[in-house]
Amino acid sequence: MRGLRLFHFVPTAALAPTALALVLASPARAADEKPAAPAAADGTTATFWGQAAWVITTPGGATIAIDPWLDNPIAPKLAKPTKLDAILVTHGHFDHAGGVAELAKKTGAKVVATLEMTQLLGLPEGVGIGAEIGGTVTIKDATIHLVEALHSSGYVVGKTPQYGGAPVGFVIDIPKGPIIYHAGDTDVFAGMSLIADRYHPTVAMLPIGGHFTMDPEGAALATKMLRVKTVIPMHFGTFPVLKGTPDELRAALKKLKVTAKVVEVKPGDTTKL
Repeated sequence: MRGLRLFHFVPTAALAPTALALVLASPARAADEKPAAPAAADGTTATFWGQAAWVITTPGGATIAIDPWLDNPIAPKLAKPTKLDAILVTHGHFDHAGGVAELAKKTGAKVVATLEMTQLLGLPEGVGIGAEIGGTVTIKDATIHLVEALHSSGYVVGKTPQYGGAPVGFVIDIPKGPIIYHAGDTDVFAGMSLIADRYHPTVAMLPIGGHFTMDPEGAALATKMLRVKTVIPMHFGTFPVLKGTPDELRAALKKLKVTAKVVEVKPGDTTKL
């Protein structure tokens, strides 16, 4: 696996979240908008948009967004994507599925999610690709597997949460490149060992904030079970309640004698995988 390199853009300040705004405070944002990072012609890149939102580019020309809540409180002031091949949605909570239908319309993306979520999002016919845990979808050179997650998946329609199917994670297998596991929102669970055995991820994007997901100690155990070479923390610091930090993850990994490298990607940065 190639070494990871970071391309830095200055992160920005807060746009108020659409829900939980009364109970979750948000940090500040800078002013000037920056262009989005270009795709690397000879590798796979991942640009972090804060919370669990990523835009991944592949050597075969695929541009894939994951949980693209691009107006989150710590989102960078980057130009939003204008062209996407696919949007992957792990579950129905607003901080993962918010704005998906609009982004798909603007970018021409297909939306990969559970069958229930594709029906709830209000997508035009032919845009949603509904699948379930154990299913596989191919987007250009990226083979995408839906895997288990330990969470919930209500999607609010009007004022009423609707059943959005099971929450999922995604394993993205890129030929001659990384095998990326985006865990979505989850605690550590025994099936992560099966994900390691079946899909052999090399890079894990794991939530570490706690409260709604696993904390750094849980993420360290997940890293051990997944047997990945690199772990990239996410879903922390967006709100005060998400208290876990990358330094706590490093300490927890050291305690477990796990040698995986922690790569902290700031909102607006692009890392080459």
